[in-house]
Amino acid sequence: MSDSLADFSPSLQHIFKELLQFDTVSRNPNIALIRFIESYLNELGIDSQLIMNDEKTKANLYARLVPQTEGGVMLSGHTDVVPVDGQNWTVDPFKLTELDGKCYGRGSADMKGFIACVLESVPRFKESNLRLPLHLAFSYDEEIGCLGVRSLIEHINSSPEKPTMCIVGEPTNMEPVYGHKGKVAMRCNVHGHPCHSAYAPQGVNAIEYAAKLVNKLTDLAEPLKEQQDERFDPPYSTLQTGVIKGGTALNIVPEHCHFDLEMRYLPQADHSASLNALQDYAKNTLEPKMQSVNANTGIQFEVLASYPPLLTDPQSDFAQWVANWSNSQNFGTVAFGTEGGLFDEAGVATIVCGPGSMEQGHKPDEFVSVEQLKSCHHMLENLRDWMSE
Repeated sequence: MSDSLADFSPSLQHIFKELLQFDTVSRNPNIALIRFIESYLNELGIDSQLIMNDEKTKANLYARLVPQTEGGVMLSGHTDVVPVDGQNWTVDPFKLTELDGKCYGRGSADMKGFIACVLESVPRFKESNLRLPLHLAFSYDEEIGCLGVRSLIEHINSSPEKPTMCIVGEPTNMEPVYGHKGKVAMRCNVHGHPCHSAYAPQGVNAIEYAAKLVNKLTDLAEPLKEQQDERFDPPYSTLQTGVIKGGTALNIVPEHCHFDLEMRYLPQADHSASLNALQDYAKNTLEPKMQSVNANTGIQFEVLASYPPLLTDPQSDFAQWVANWSNSQNFGTVAFGTEGGLFDEAGVATIVCGPGSMEQGHKPDEFVSVEQLKSCHHMLENLRDWMSE
């Protein structure tokens, strides 16, 4: 007999179904989902704190179970999901569909399956005689650069009862992950001078100058391969262009062009050196040439998103405890980024471990297996037992 959601409590089935029905693609509000969690916790006698964005359309949720002491373990997950636009789904992406031991829906793996397991476990944590507090942290806008969680971290840092450990439940097949690279995403805006293409030398071609910068970026990426860390895949920092846009018509020298670039860097790497070199090239080499033709031209850079790397010692007590709770000593790193680097930077030791695989995340017919949800359930029960000793 195959695994089924019917093996779980009705509570988990209900929570998981409700979470998937909220369309929390990052461009949309997440307030309805957050209010659902807030109401669920309130019925259990647990107060929540909402940390809103300026528009009051999105919120982080933070809650804490007794005892009233500092330290403890935080369970963290993001509530936003990636879009389904242009993807060929065979099931409704915003409805829980269970087939052959798999639970389909946008966010089922990344990472509403983990959040559902956490929420379903809360009553048992509450009924236990916990010797350490359990913290719950649910964020927004992770998928567009770990943006929302920063105000949540500020809130936690201002609290005298800050957690010392954190499990981020990103999909890792329930194997403990101790590291990932950091990331910086930037946009380069090139402002040229337009004219008729018949008189091209009188203009400043924004696309051509952007191309020079892209070529420079490619050159700067090569030396990064010299510093390697085999714990990561690829084992070196990377620098690449992802989007470029510019121009209006073939017979007009383009006035504007912009391109987006990203750097994914090893924890021990000096990521600023390469990015500074690119900006120095723009300012000291290209801009003087552009402005010799027209003084109103120029190049500007802006940071779109960034998050720090994560590198937790897998031999630390906390890492070994997570390995015991998850019944897996298969430590590793992941190629994707998480909020874990930000928590770790704030002084909260962090391991990433959650149900499902990123092989299914972000894709059409995203799913998490019932078997993975069971493994997550067992990890949370093991954590509860450890916190109740």
